Amino acid sequence: MAEKFDAIVIGAGIIGACTGFELAKRGYKVLNVDKLPEAGHGSTSGSCAIIRLHYSTPDGVAMAREGYYYWIDWPKYLGAVDESGLVKYINTGCLVIKTEKNHYLKNVMTSLDELNVPYKDYSPTELQEFLSILDVKGFGPPVASNNERFGTPTKESIAGAIYVPESGLISDPKQSTHNVQRAAEAIGGKFMFKAEVAEIRKKDNQVVGITLKNGDEIDAPIVINVAGPHSFIINRMAGVEGDMNIKTRPLRQEVCHVSAPEGFDYNNLGTIISDGDVGCYSRPEVGNNILIGSEDPECDTMEYIDDPDNYNTNFTEQWTTQVLREAQRIKGLKIPRQPSGLVDLYDCSDDWIPIYDKSSLNGFYMAVGTSGNQFKNAPVVGALMAELIKAVESGHDHDKEPVQFAMKYTKRNCNIGFYSRLRKINPNSSFSVIG
Repeated sequence: MAEKFDAIVIGAGIIGACTGFELAKRGYKVLNVDKLPEAGHGSTSGSCAIIRLHYSTPDGVAMAREGYYYWIDWPKYLGAVDESGLVKYINTGCLVIKTEKNHYLKNVMTSLDELNVPYKDYSPTELQEFLSILDVKGFGPPVASNNERFGTPTKESIAGAIYVPESGLISDPKQSTHNVQRAAEAIGGKFMFKAEVAEIRKKDNQVVGITLKNGDEIDAPIVINVAGPHSFIINRMAGVEGDMNIKTRPLRQEVCHVSAPEGFDYNNLGTIISDGDVGCYSRPEVGNNILIGSEDPECDTMEYIDDPDNYNTNFTEQWTTQVLREAQRIKGLKIPRQPSGLVDLYDCSDDWIPIYDKSSLNGFYMAVGTSGNQFKNAPVVGALMAELIKAVESGHDHDKEPVQFAMKYTKRNCNIGFYSRLRKINPNSSFSVIG
């Protein structure tokens, strides 16, 4: 006889765990299932766990600002003890370089102003005083490493930058998910690991449960797809891709781990840097190191993956390219002989904006296309998904009249329809990890 739950969450990464937690807080009997052995073991563990507030729209800033308040109030959000310890929010600040492509941050500054997020507008000269190891020459727009002008300055200086002091990172993204797991379990939530979903069962266009690869059946009238890079596979199992204007697919990414310039205390004096001029973002890492990721400039080839269980996990020339780009900005940054860091997958939507929505199958919901820049929003997304599910299951027609989600800290309403599967591709997206 199949075990029964009110809701099944497919995925136990940070967003899946938060969704299960928020449903449990609302009285649902919830089960999170994951094919991996532990919570946060998939793409969440590969996240740079950056908490940043700069977006080009007020709604984008509001969502990030809301999430920021959850992270700085983490123990109270959880309301439970984790025997292995709680993660810490580490405030580093964030420097965002002005470029022609980001309209010299005019929209970003206007949006930050609307949410009363403080920032400092720096000239190139002030930047060097702020962070002495910065080279303020302009190198953009980014080009491939085999381009003859790679590494050659194109301008005497960049246009400047803004510094957002209320930005930082989470000490351990995988552990943050374990924290949420323990909080959910404390109020009745269940987690099942090494449990691969083989079938989404349905009857008369209503989801009725899942079947695992080992043949076990678990019944529930609500199933939420939060499967990260495997989300497109789950959607196909459910047969819901037909009416989706926006779909998702896995994208391979490399993140570089290098030593900070010798003699400079980067852990205490460094900051997150979002640098469209060189096409990279970076952040301080424990041990006076720096993590470097790509902002996916147009000159780079996007490597989408057909099988998220079978892709190249070795470093490629992209690793060297990213470190060389960052070395244009950070003086004294050395290129190691032996690459280190990580290779992982993002779950990307067609316009890099996530899908938080119901589907054409009654009872089947999606929180997908979230990799790359949604880690910071995970606690908010969990609450948003729980409110969406509650409304739709009560008979609300979300496709005709989108549910409005009230954010408790910023006191703003979020129109969940913005994240609809039925939307047209948003031309204002950066089509990159920037969102």
